[in-house]
Amino acid sequence: MKHLIDPHDLSRKEIEDIVDLALDIIAHREMYSEVCKGKKLATLFYEPSTRTRLSFTAAMMELGGNVLGFSDAQSSSVSKGETVADTTKVISCFADIIAMRHYVEGAPFVSALNSRVPVINAGDGSHSHPTQTLTDLLTIKREIGRFDHITVGFCGDLRYGRTVHSLIKALSRYEGVKVVLISPDVLRIPDYMKKDVLEPNGMEYREVNTLEEVMSELDVLYMTRVQKERFDDLDEYERVKDAYILDAAKMKLGRPEMRVLHPLPRVNEITVEVDDDPRAAYFRQVENGKFVRMALIYILLRWAEEGKNPDEPLVPEDVIREGHTCNNPKCICNTENVPAGFRKAADDTLRCIYCEHQPD
Repeated sequence: MKHLIDPHDLSRKEIEDIVDLALDIIAHREMYSEVCKGKKLATLFYEPSTRTRLSFTAAMMELGGNVLGFSDAQSSSVSKGETVADTTKVISCFADIIAMRHYVEGAPFVSALNSRVPVINAGDGSHSHPTQTLTDLLTIKREIGRFDHITVGFCGDLRYGRTVHSLIKALSRYEGVKVVLISPDVLRIPDYMKKDVLEPNGMEYREVNTLEEVMSELDVLYMTRVQKERFDDLDEYERVKDAYILDAAKMKLGRPEMRVLHPLPRVNEITVEVDDDPRAAYFRQVENGKFVRMALIYILLRWAEEGKNPDEPLVPEDVIREGHTCNNPKCICNTENVPAGFRKAADDTLRCIYCEHQPD
């Protein structure tokens, strides 16, 4: 069965099929109004969300399906100590497809291991957010017209930003993509992203400290907020929270064809004066999220009915189970009774199968 836990779970062709289907839905919405009639989506959201949860809900409703689930884990059996695995086994008795957001990294992966229906990762901690990536790709396609040969600047929280990590993974499959990483030292992109994604795929990248020095080069500026909820040290958060603010003066440095994306919510990293600039695409990006999730739900349900990838292994055959522990306290193998597991990365180091961190 096909799940979507990480952007690399989809081939380049599958990604493009989903984007193309979303474009067709936009052009012919009436044709898709009942394609999921009688189907149920379960939204299991263990941490707060506005856009993603409502986007999934709106997507399923516009496809003619129904939605069940919870938006607050404390109102479910989770508050009694129920595990992700058991919750999934129960919910997959009721629903045809599951969308899960969780503050613990690897939770949607464990859900997929225990599910009878397709599971979609709607964001797990600071690890991955593949449906936001599909949203970003649809937005780039509609705004820029291509994925190849573009320069993308990622600005702000690159250390904890799961949307940044996911989009870089997806763009690594395309030719001529240049990446500019704009952040303070404390929020620089994790080393594993360089070793596992950027360098093995030959992506040209560089790290800089200011927006001003690169604005004129960019086709896409991907702004992110500094996420207070990802910091263990609040003093560190206070030091960096206002590191980058995009305003009208900085926008003047960008080219007319540049587009500004943001996964939202924003705090103060983009001033409201930028909203009226036609290059500000982040609210159009929100609507694209609904359309791409409509396409994803429809295509995963269709693949399930067709028996696509019935024997596809979720856990690598050469997984290493003994002799190591994950060094990430926010990994599900350290928060629930889940066996640790590691795979070999491109640089021959070990990576946790749930969160991609290295072992102790």
